[in-house]
Amino acid sequence: MKSLIALAATAAVLAAPAIASAQTFSPTTVYGSLGYANANIDDLNLGAIQGRLGARFGQYVAIEGEVAGGVKEDSINVTPAISVDFKIKSQVAVYAVGFLPVNPQFDLLARVGYGHSEIEASGAGATASADGDSWNYGVGGQYFFDEKNGVRVDYTRHDFKDSSDDADVWAVAYTRKF
Repeated sequence: MKSLIALAATAAVLAAPAIASAQTFSPTTVYGSLGYANANIDDLNLGAIQGRLGARFGQYVAIEGEVAGGVKEDSINVTPAISVDFKIKSQVAVYAVGFLPVNPQFDLLARVGYGHSEIEASGAGATASADGDSWNYGVGGQYFFDEKNGVRVDYTRHDFKDSSDDADVWAVAYTRKF
């Protein structure tokens, strides 16, 4: 998996000069999105409200920041009498994003970045939290209904550095160009 990340990063670095010289100089576009993300971590199915703010430089390249807070818990029964509830406490990340415009309203996208997540566990009168850093990568698409408003759907894999746990995150969001 690490070799896949290294290969994707190398390809992005090698392609950047060609993309930069090939694109027409269009202004930087600032965008934001607000949506719901569903994270699957092992047997847990957690949900979060997710916000993104990004700057798109021309047609093909952007940088975006992401924050999320948990809104949907999941439980695991440790014993028949004891259940532990899990919730995303917080998640932050920064990404480099590549866009492939299919037509004026629709873009395909790929992104790679680095993030930090914190999960809270509570049960039997006690609460604990754990956090971790991750390399994140994913793909998606976005469709704009008009010049400013659209919808974005994407998948992002979080490979945690100090753990064998990984997260598969599906997100859908309202997107707005400013």
